Amino acid sequence: MADLLRQEIATTAKTIVVKVGTRVLSCQDGTLNETRIHELAGELSRVSELGRRVVLVSSGAVGAGMSRLGLAKRPTDLAVLQAVAAIGQTNLVEAYDRTFKKHGRHAAQVLLTTDDLDDRARYLNVRHTLLRLLNFGAIPVINENDTVAVDELMTTFGDNDRLAAMVANLLGAELLVILSDVDGVYDGHPQDGGTRLISTVTKLDTTIQTYVRDEQNGVSKGGMASKLEAARIVTTAGENVVIASGREPGVLEQILDGAVIGTLVVAQGKSVSSRKRWLGFSALPRGRITLDDGARDAILGQGSSLLAIGIVRTEGEFKKGDVVSLFDRDDTEIARGLTNYDNQEIRQIKGLRSNEIANILGHLPYEEVIHRDNLFDLSGGA
Repeated sequence: MADLLRQEIATTAKTIVVKVGTRVLSCQDGTLNETRIHELAGELSRVSELGRRVVLVSSGAVGAGMSRLGLAKRPTDLAVLQAVAAIGQTNLVEAYDRTFKKHGRHAAQVLLTTDDLDDRARYLNVRHTLLRLLNFGAIPVINENDTVAVDELMTTFGDNDRLAAMVANLLGAELLVILSDVDGVYDGHPQDGGTRLISTVTKLDTTIQTYVRDEQNGVSKGGMASKLEAARIVTTAGENVVIASGREPGVLEQILDGAVIGTLVVAQGKSVSSRKRWLGFSALPRGRITLDDGARDAILGQGSSLLAIGIVRTEGEFKKGDVVSLFDRDDTEIARGLTNYDNQEIRQIKGLRSNEIANILGHLPYEEVIHRDNLFDLSGGA
């Protein structure tokens, strides 16, 4: 059964990022399920043959390494984890590449860390490289660089879900598909009687968050909470997300046919520019600024710049040109932006009118602490 909204989203999606979770790619004993990898690789290839640009973010490197080394339990020692990931990564990419070659395509391994997407120049370089690979007809297979990414490996869950969202924003992909071991978002635990699958989510509010029931295991790091956070990142930038079962045969082709499968999370507003996406979700904030209610309302309701008079306090050490987080009095992050002043200057001018700044600093380099062109509204605005 097709759905008009899903058909429209699928038809207009020219660039698609597909994230596949560890549990989708693993057998019950934790070893790599090469049969499922070959099936997914075939689907990705067929989607590419239709003229779509497809990028794969694939978990499973650590699990593949465990399989190669005969390990029954995920290691906890960092150096061992990194070694296992390095061994498993080659096995994972080789498994995809064998099927891609049958369709006249190649797997292009791309390993990233958060630093690659934090720095603006490196961010653009990654984007240019991925676009060139797609022009060559290759299918990029992206994973975190687990052999050097210390924080990512030690995080409990959410790494590749967030990475997939950031890659989707990087490329301006119209659709992110997250393939999990569950059918989508349920209004309770999927195994409880009476729970139902939520077909469409129009707003990621607190009600949706209460439905999350995550369980940790020894192989997978992800969970529904991280998938909903990934959906928030992509939909806030104005694109769409589908969360569905990666164990369903032909799942990608069904999604692109507009079938009602999994959970569709609908875009929250218009698509925003690549620069704003980097500013809002890829660049790491170096500090934080707390605003009064008037400044919060002006930024969220009117798209205004941030002026010194609306600043209550600042935290952290940052320089002019750094990305900082803006919080309201309730400690909710509402926006991010590029600051025109460093933290010491802001401490001196907070609460002042713009025409009073020169009296304190000896000059007025900028009337705005953060210009509206350099602000990203995390509530769904630009």
